[in-house]
Amino acid sequence: MEKKNLLEKLVEVSPGMEIWWDSSPVIFDNWCRKILDQAAPENRDIIQGQFDRMYDKSSPENQLFRGVTTNPALSLQAIQDDPPFWEGVAKAIIADNPGIDTESLFWALYKDVVKRGSDMYLPLFEKTGYKEGYLSGQVDPRSVFDKDAMLKQALDLAAINPNVMIKVPGSSQGYEVIEELTARGISTNNTLTFVLPQLVDCARSVERGLEKARADNVDLSQWRSVITHMESRFGDLGELRELAKEEGVELTEGDVRLAELAIFKKAYRYLEDNNLPSKMLSCSLRFGPTVNGETRLWHLEEKTGASVVVTCPPTFIGQIINFDEADKIVFEKDRIHADIPADVMDKLMRVPYFEKSYAVDGYSRDEYDTLPALQKTARQFSAATEEMVAFAGKCLAA
Repeated sequence: MEKKNLLEKLVEVSPGMEIWWDSSPVIFDNWCRKILDQAAPENRDIIQGQFDRMYDKSSPENQLFRGVTTNPALSLQAIQDDPPFWEGVAKAIIADNPGIDTESLFWALYKDVVKRGSDMYLPLFEKTGYKEGYLSGQVDPRSVFDKDAMLKQALDLAAINPNVMIKVPGSSQGYEVIEELTARGISTNNTLTFVLPQLVDCARSVERGLEKARADNVDLSQWRSVITHMESRFGDLGELRELAKEEGVELTEGDVRLAELAIFKKAYRYLEDNNLPSKMLSCSLRFGPTVNGETRLWHLEEKTGASVVVTCPPTFIGQIINFDEADKIVFEKDRIHADIPADVMDKLMRVPYFEKSYAVDGYSRDEYDTLPALQKTARQFSAATEEMVAFAGKCLAA
C-alpha cells in the first residue's frame, strides 16, 4: 500500500481542487476505527496516516478535507452510528421543549447534527478567511417543490453557524430560493442536479442574486456558491441506457460514465468562459469502467487539473483506500479540458435524452421537475428523512 491515496495524488496535480467529506463529520472517528479494524496489520500505520491528513484538528488549514456535504439522509447515518447518544440528545430536547411534536423534534435533531458537524469545520473556515470549511445543510427533501417551506428552512439552517451552506434542490422552485438566499448573502449548494440546463440556471440565478446583494450592500465576505452534478445518478437513475436502447443505441458502462463527464465538463467550461463565481461540485462518483481487464476511475481521472469540489462518501473513500489497482491509475495533466472522444459523442447525441440534457437550453425550468433522476432521488431522500422522523417519534414515545 502506497503512503498517499488517490485522492491525495489527485489534489497534488489539480490546483484549486477541494475534496469534501460526503456525510456528517460526527461519524468520522467511528468510520476510521472500522476501516482500521478490517485492515491488514501491515497497512494500519499507513492508513492511520491518511486519516490524520484527512481531518487534522491541530492544523486544519493543511488537511485533505476542505468541506462537507450532508442532508437529512446522511444525518440519519450519524444517528444510526450511535443510537444511544442521539436518544440522549432527543431526551434533552424534549425536556427543554415540553409538548414538542414529532416533526419539530426531527428538525431539532437534524439541526443538532448540522451544528455539531459545522462546529468541527469552523477552525478551517476561519483559517482560510471564510473560503473553505463549509458544511452543506440541506432543506427537507420532502419540500422539494415548496418554495416557501424551503426558504423558511434555509434561513433556520443558516442561523446555526456562519459556515453552514444551504443545500437547495434543482427543482423549478429551488432556483427561486437560491436567488433569494444569494441576495441575502447566504451560501448555497445546488443539489438534485443532473442536466446542463439546471447547472447553467443555477449559475445565472446566483449571478442575479449577487447583483441584488451588491445593490443592497449585503456583506458577501462569508459567501460561496457550489453547483452539484450528481453524476452517476444522471446515467443510472436517469435511465440513460434504457432510453438509448429505445433509439437502437447500445451504451457500454464506459459510454455512460463519459456521458456524465461530458455534461460536467461542459458546465465547467461554461463557468470558466463566462467568469461566473460558482464552483462546480462533483458527487455520486463510481468506480469504473473496466478497460482491458483493469478497473479505471474515470470520474476522478477526467477531472485532473480542475478547480472544482469533489465530494466523497465514506464508502467510496474506503474503496479508494483499499483499491489494489491504485498503482495503475495515472492522473494525466489537465484532463478536465480534454474532449470526450468524438465517436462516443456521436453515439450519445443519437439519444434524445442526452442531446437535450447536454444543451444549455435543452430543458425549461418548468421541465426540471419531470426529470426521472430528480424524482427518484427526491423520493429516496424523502424516505430516509421519514426514517429520521420515525426515530424522533420513538424517542418521543419512550
